Amino acid sequence: MRSALVVGTGLIGTSVALALVTRGVQVYLSDVDRTAELTAASLGAGLAEEPAGPVDLAVVAVPPGAVGGVLAGLQARGAARHYTDVASAKSGPERDAVALGCDPVRYVGGHPLAGGERPGALGARADLFERRSWVLTPRPEAGTETLNTVLELVALCRAVPVVMEAAAHDRVLALLSHAPYVVARLLAERVRRAGRDTAELSGPGTGDLAWTAAADPELWGEVLRANATEVADAVDELAADLREAAAGLRGLAAPGEPGAPGASGREDGGMMRGLLGEWNGDGTGVFGGRGGPPVRSRTLAVPIGDRPGELARLFADVAGAGANVTDVRLEHPEAGRTALVHLAVAEAQAGALGRALAAREWPVG
Repeated sequence: MRSALVVGTGLIGTSVALALVTRGVQVYLSDVDRTAELTAASLGAGLAEEPAGPVDLAVVAVPPGAVGGVLAGLQARGAARHYTDVASAKSGPERDAVALGCDPVRYVGGHPLAGGERPGALGARADLFERRSWVLTPRPEAGTETLNTVLELVALCRAVPVVMEAAAHDRVLALLSHAPYVVARLLAERVRRAGRDTAELSGPGTGDLAWTAAADPELWGEVLRANATEVADAVDELAADLREAAAGLRGLAAPGEPGAPGASGREDGGMMRGLLGEWNGDGTGVFGGRGGPPVRSRTLAVPIGDRPGELARLFADVAGAGANVTDVRLEHPEAGRTALVHLAVAEAQAGALGRALAAREWPVG
């Protein structure tokens, strides 16, 4: 691949462009928002201009509902030899592309499973996709050369390709991403209604929930609209599970307490204890990460002082211990107070990392 056109310079589009530029590909940028386009160009993501002729690959990085129209326009003017997109729903864009008469031979749908805390080009990173799964949804008509070109894109971004049907992708993402966002928004709203005193008691787990719920509502509105049926099915199934869990929780109540169901509750209580027992800890063995197999992890809590350079010193000591930290959460202190850094590390490395940090006088919890 020598040249590419990235249409849409948000977080994902700009990150794709940065990754390609890093690998020596000539990238051209296009966005209906000229300011966003120029911002991406100023970050070194490519040239904010039209290419002189067809590029090797056009990457459509726009909301799911706009993919079909943009793709049709690009193909009509022969903008590229091959085409892909990075939308987080696949069935809708695929149907739109077919309805608009797009050439299916030269198009392969895609979705990199990555994101960032900051939306837009300013949150983009060239390494955003490294070791992340990148789902490809080629139709039967897709040409071998087009599929190989899109696979090259995935390789240049250092991601892990996963080939699925569009409908299967949407079911999986509804369960892993879209329904959890809906739940996070609902729970965050419950916390908001409970009042400031309740919110101030939140811990790191609630912080993760708040981070999910705070994602761009306009962008998520597009995502949910594009995958509404699958998300509704996932929410319905989760609602049924929650009703069953509620019954089990009532079964855990001691006899005579409000809500205790009596003899039948013993069965519900057993169900609930069975459910909790199945997790046997934090449940991290259920979920894979960054395109790799599921890894059971353990979290180490490390207090740090409110002094310049403290966090950098901790990270340097972690790196010196040779541990692979898979997640970091920081409990922010009040001014002058101690902060708490939560380091998630593979269970097999947790003991060695704890000892190494303790040797460097970190009070590991």
